[in-house]
Amino acid sequence: MTAPLVLSNEMIERYSRQILLPGIGGAGQKKLLRSRVLVVGVGGLGAPAALYLAAAGVGTLGLMDADEVDLSNLQRQVLHFTPDVGRPKVESAAEKLRELNPDVQVVTYPDRLRPDNAAGILEGYDFVLDGTDSFASKFLIADACHFGGKPYCHAGILRFEGQALTVFPGETACYRCVFHEPPPVGAVPTCSEAGVLGAVAGLLGVIQAAEALKALIGAGDLLTNRLLVCDVLRMGFRTVRVRRNPRCPLCGPEPTITHLDTAEAGRPNGAACAVGAAKRDVHGLA
Repeated sequence: MTAPLVLSNEMIERYSRQILLPGIGGAGQKKLLRSRVLVVGVGGLGAPAALYLAAAGVGTLGLMDADEVDLSNLQRQVLHFTPDVGRPKVESAAEKLRELNPDVQVVTYPDRLRPDNAAGILEGYDFVLDGTDSFASKFLIADACHFGGKPYCHAGILRFEGQALTVFPGETACYRCVFHEPPPVGAVPTCSEAGVLGAVAGLLGVIQAAEALKALIGAGDLLTNRLLVCDVLRMGFRTVRVRRNPRCPLCGPEPTITHLDTAEAGRPNGAACAVGAAKRDVHGLA
């Protein structure tokens, strides 16, 4: 979708509250309408993120997810309703987003991101949101975005906790700078084993959307070189300063990961909600 050079009266009314904001205005809104964001995983994180990106007028939203809506999803995956149980998640989500904002073109990918399809899909987007639910997927996204030069925002959730990090490949600390490699299988419980508060998913998904919007219009301070960690049970937020790891196997001066690795992508899930790595030794602390 190519954004018009002049915002229509309807667009001005629809986006009026953010057009009023310093640093956005009409020029920033046009940037958003020309922007393309890929949301990988349309679940607890991706659903609220996509909702706010569509509402903000991001011109093209790519939705990637191979799963169908399950009844247990509805506690936190806010784009899916009870009648959607059994439907592909990308189909369910796209329907709601198109109803919310007809200015937005929604592109669906009812598939998983894999080493053999990642480069071709990421090529058409300006920013990537990692809403996936496994360590294998999160490391694959980090690797694919690095090789494709695509900025991305990671988030993970588990129980009452969440974390987020934004990465500009080659410029800031990457996901592997901080966590290096997936934890051993079974070392971190899954959400189906340990549970997750739905509002935590919403909170972190909205943070991801805010990061994407700021990156697209070039406003504010991003979560680059900072890992945001929150504990909703105690309602505490902190940022952990991180730096590029000179021994990072992905973005270091002597990388050992030089292409997308099918063996890495094929690992079993370490933890469905993929926040537990923050409990392990964190590399690259500032």
